[in-house]
Parts: sequence; structure tokens; C-alpha cells
Amino acid sequence: MLKSLVRSVVAVALFIGIAALLVRQPSFGALPFIATSHADPARLRQHVLFLADEVAPRDIQHPDNLERAASYIADALTAAGGRLESQPFTARGARYRNLSARFGLEGLDRIVVGAHYDAFGDFGANPGADDNASGVAGLLELARILGKQAVPRPIELVAFSTEEPPCFASQPMGSAVHARNLRQTGTRVQAMLCLEMIGYYTPRQAWPSLLFRLVYPSSGEFVAVVGRWQDRALARRVKSAMQGAGGVDVYSYSGPSIPGIDASDHRNYWANGFAAVLVTDTAFLRNPNYHAPGDRPETLDYERMARVVDGVANAVLQPAGR
Repeated sequence: MLKSLVRSVVAVALFIGIAALLVRQPSFGALPFIATSHADPARLRQHVLFLADEVAPRDIQHPDNLERAASYIADALTAAGGRLESQPFTARGARYRNLSARFGLEGLDRIVVGAHYDAFGDFGANPGADDNASGVAGLLELARILGKQAVPRPIELVAFSTEEPPCFASQPMGSAVHARNLRQTGTRVQAMLCLEMIGYYTPRQAWPSLLFRLVYPSSGEFVAVVGRWQDRALARRVKSAMQGAGGVDVYSYSGPSIPGIDASDHRNYWANGFAAVLVTDTAFLRNPNYHAPGDRPETLDYERMARVVDGVANAVLQPAGR
């Protein structure tokens, strides 16, 4: 009986070890930081304060506020030196728009980095600081970094509207409009990186299952790179680049689309045949203010946010062969 028990324990430990290797996709060695500047925590805070305080609520019931947010984003992307484009579309009988800015060369495989600027609104006024003013602030700081140096490949930064319900997982979801247009025009996309909630860090991290608790940290002081099994090579590259930037721990998930894995704009790039990963603080698993009035700017860690943006900049600037 003792031998059987030992064999069972060894088998379980082996299973957990293999599962950990598969879903975490360890990377060996960090890619050196090659950006010529770093993200500024003060600028990130400024962007979040505007989106969460000045133009709240940012939901589909308040199109005027969404348009004010869109104008602010357009001005920031233009000031950074991006080639700005506006992509208008109709949702629920009203007009909204995605804002995109291109950097670098044209005509090669494109890297897309996106974040949605609307906020959940079913319960009333929602500041939406982490969800997703944090992602948009990161996008705007990334634009500033890219505008300060030579960019070796086409990079498109996109701010999406109408990500939240009632448009989520529907045709007028802003990222669905953008991804569908890329496919229909035959645009070649090497990868898409989705910035969704990158600002909340805490000593305690909740997980949906025992397996996740065994495989991942119990402290919520890291950022996650999340993708499907077929996106595992992309997840490893992004994680290695973010580790090379330093300043924040990075873990990855590559596996089945369990509930929540596809709960942001990257889902629409998957649906249109593009490789994509999510960069996140694990959203509702970590942040108790998710879709709630407590999602305020003062709850975010702007120093860690800045290091996440540095990591994303390092990922998109790496030479194509890396």
C-alpha cells in the first residue's frame, strides 16, 4: 500500500510538472532591451486620470464622452509621430470609431498592439481606470517611445471602441471591425498584442482552480502573457522580451481557451486567423474593482505599469528573426 501511495504521489507530481511546463512555456534567456527610452509613470497617470475622471462614464450610452476620449487619443498618437487613421463604424444605431497610428516601414508583416478605450456601463458611472484606461495609457506611452526612435517594421497601434457589453462578442465590437478589415484587405499580420488591464498589483492572487494555484504565483505582483496553444511561440517571444526590459515579473499561459482567456479584443484576431496574445494583470481574477465604481486611478501602480509598457516596446522592436 505504501508503494502504491508513493507511485500515486509521484504520478500526480509528474502530471503537475508536465502541465506547468506546457501551460507556462518557460523561456530560456531574456531578449536585451533595445528601446532608446522608457515609459514614464507620470504620463501614464495623466492619461488614466483624463480617461477615468474627465470623460467618465465611457460607455455606449454616452457617445459624447467616447468621442471626447477618441479625440484625446488621436491627439496623443499624432503628437507621438504616428500616421493617424480613424475607422468609423455603427453600433446600436450610433457612430463610434477606432483610432490607429502606424509607425515604421510599410509593406512588411505588421505587428498590431491594441487596447479598448470604452468602459463597462451597466451599473452606472464607472471610472474604468484599470479596465481599460490602463491599457490605453500604455498604448499612448508606447506610441511616444516608438516616435523617438527608428522602428524596424510596420507597427500599428489601435485604440478600440465598443469592447464592453452590449457589443462584446458581436460584429460591431470595435476590434472585430478592425480585425475583419485587416483580413478582407489581405493585410499580413505577424502578431497582435492586446493590452487589457495592466495596472493593478496586490500581494494576493486568486486562481480559478487548484492546478493554477500550484503552477502560478500566489502573489499578484506579476503581469501575464496569455494565448492559445498555437500562440505559444509568440507568448514565449513576448515574455522573453518583457523579461529583458525588467522591473516586473512575467508569466505566460498557453493552452485551452478556458473561460476568460478570450475575454478581450484579441479574440477577434484569433477569429480572423491571426496569432495574438493578451498582456494583462489577470483582470477580474485579481482586481476586486472589476466593473465596479472602485476602479479608480489611485488604485493603480504606475511604476509597474511603466515597466510593462517597456516590455511591450521591447517585444515589438525586436528584429523579425527574434
